[in-house]
This record gives sequence, C-alpha cells and structure tokens, in this order.
Amino acid sequence: MARPSRAESRARTRQRLLMAAAELFTERGVNGTSVEQIAERAGYSRGAFYGNFADKHDLVRALLLERTRAEEREVREMGASFEAAAGRLREWNRERAEHLPQWLALRLELVLHALRDPDSRPLVAERDRFARTVIAEGVRAGAPDADAEFLALIIHALEDGLLIQHLLAPDEVPADIVVDAVSWLLRPGSTPASGAGRGSPRRSTGSG
Repeated sequence: MARPSRAESRARTRQRLLMAAAELFTERGVNGTSVEQIAERAGYSRGAFYGNFADKHDLVRALLLERTRAEEREVREMGASFEAAAGRLREWNRERAEHLPQWLALRLELVLHALRDPDSRPLVAERDRFARTVIAEGVRAGAPDADAEFLALIIHALEDGLLIQHLLAPDEVPADIVVDAVSWLLRPGSTPASGAGRGSPRRSTGSG
C-alpha cells in the first residue's frame, strides 16, 4: 500500500487531535483540559499539537467550525425546505438522541467556555450565527413570507432548550420534539405529530 502523503498524514493527525479534544472537553471541560492531555489522548506529542494549532483557543475554534459544518452537510442533504425534509429530520434527531449526553455536554461546555472567557465568545457566536443561517435557508424555502432570520433565532434557541428537556425527561419529551416545534412555528395551530403536549407522555422511538 502506498504511504500517505505529508498532507494526508497531517490531516489525520489534526483530526485525531480534534477528536481527543472533544472527548476531553466533554469529560473535564475546556478549562480543565490541557494541551498535554489532548496530545496524550490522541497519541501524539506537544510538538504535534503545536504543529497543527497555535494554542488551545485555536483548537476550540477549529472544533466549533468542524462540528457546525458537519451538521450543515447533514441537514442540507435532507432537502431544501423544512417541509420536504421533516421526515428525515425526525430520524436525524432520534439518531442524535442516542448520543445526546455526550453531544449536549460538549455543546454546553463550549458555551460555558465562552461565558468564562470573553475572548472566546466571538468563536461561539460565529458557530451559532452559521447554524442560524442554515436554519433560515430552510425556513425561507418553506415559508417565503416569514421573517426567516427571526424564526431561525427562535428555532435555534428552542433546539437547545428542548434537547435539555428531552435529556431530563425522555419519557415526556420526544427526541424529535424540535420538528414539531418548527412545524408549529411555520403553521400555528398544527397538531404535534410526536404526541407531545397531548396529556399522555410517551417515549419516542429511538429516543435513547
């Protein structure tokens, strides 16, 4: 087999460092994780870390952008409008719920990092702004007369809150509840397909 090129080897090292950082941030928090710990978890030296990132702040930015772009690709592949993608969005949310504690821990830890370190707030804000732009595109395609940017802000905030509620009460809040919330926002008065809010809590299929 051909040996990987220098660029391929560097990309692999960078990716392993990002994965190690995500694991450690989830376990110990951003402030509780050192460069040395990230390098050790990835199986590299400090030199390998600094060969890919200027510092931990630079790695946090790279991790935020990577996670956002990965979610953007997944959502865009589902369809242009929310209505066209509703079914696949439900399945995507249910699959994500299987790893929700880890996903949400990292998400909230990065927000806490921004709260504790004002210099990092623009990075987290950039990530959220990017996510809202993707949401706004779906809203605009399905409801051209709506204020897409304002609705995207509401939906993005609802998603975080509803994911927390599902984590705390999975028998009462279905994993795909955010899809019902968006449907209701686009078509006020619509009945939730998931069964939420009907007075009889249930566990959504695949909610973890």
